[in-house]
Amino acid sequence: MEYFILLLKVGFVFQVILALGSLCTWIERKASALIQDRVGANRAGTYLEVANPLINYTIMPFVRLLGGLGVINTLLCDSLKGVLKEDFVPEGTSKFIHALAPFLATVPIFLAFALIPLAPSFTIGGYEVTTPLARLDAGVLFILAMGSLSVYGVALAGWSGNNKFSLLGGLRAAAQMISYELAMGIAFATVILVYGTLDLYEMIEKQRGLNWGVFTQPLSFIILFIVGMAETKRAPFDLPESESELVAGYFTEYSGMKFLLFWLGEFCEIGLFSLLITVLFFGGWHLPFIELPEGWWLSAVIGHGILMTKVLFFCSLQIVIRWTLPRFRYDQLMNLGWKYLMPLSLLNLMVTAAVVLLRQG
Repeated sequence: MEYFILLLKVGFVFQVILALGSLCTWIERKASALIQDRVGANRAGTYLEVANPLINYTIMPFVRLLGGLGVINTLLCDSLKGVLKEDFVPEGTSKFIHALAPFLATVPIFLAFALIPLAPSFTIGGYEVTTPLARLDAGVLFILAMGSLSVYGVALAGWSGNNKFSLLGGLRAAAQMISYELAMGIAFATVILVYGTLDLYEMIEKQRGLNWGVFTQPLSFIILFIVGMAETKRAPFDLPESESELVAGYFTEYSGMKFLLFWLGEFCEIGLFSLLITVLFFGGWHLPFIELPEGWWLSAVIGHGILMTKVLFFCSLQIVIRWTLPRFRYDQLMNLGWKYLMPLSLLNLMVTAAVVLLRQG
């Protein structure tokens, strides 16, 4: 029974990953269209009809609605196009490294989801079901390590492209990671100091009522939000891609399924970062003045719905920011990391440590 529950949990987490990646892709296309005063994807499946009258008047209206919203175009047509496109490898480079890079950039992001609590724990059939796929005492550190590891895939992609634009994109990604991960690590240390634990589930439980992390650590939230957008390599921090300068940056020489892997990893990282923000600062599945009964499976379903609603808000917010703000110059990007975020995060850590020490004393 335990292995069966574990298998169900693996399938559930994997579906959440794919759902977040797909939803972010769809929101990206439709939100960018609205911001730019255009319609966006709305053709594939919109006018589809079949000969069978029963299907045509029962199922097809729903299909045509999805087509008009751009869901079929984004989730089905784009995926098929990526899978069926020709895969090529530049001359004078390693085929193995070229193929390894997208996996190395994407798989660590998937692994990080295993540590995120997605709902309250509950009991069913005498078995206690804990929602993190793997509950570690040092969950925050594992997620931070996975985020750092994915940058190696980006750097390898830039090198194995055998292209000056790819190489510049890979170098920019590595420099950007070094500049922003220090501030990120210090901000995480500050949050850990406040909660007194590295376990993400315990952090959520300590945010019952109005004890949300955003009220106790607003500066850490702002720093982590900025740094997280830089980690996901999204505008205004998309210097590693920078289409107007570097064609497509580190994945200029990628096509087909390898390109789709980079694309999927990027949007799943947006979902992962939104989950972290929700878990650390916005109470996870908790709402002010509302307490869900513990151990009940329906509480887990409701809690998961509350959590994912908050996550979708932050996913949408990142995408709106991406299509609203212009790209930083590279020197501005470095200055922001080293001259502003780094000192601010250090100052915040020292002040928080002093406050915690005074409370304990």
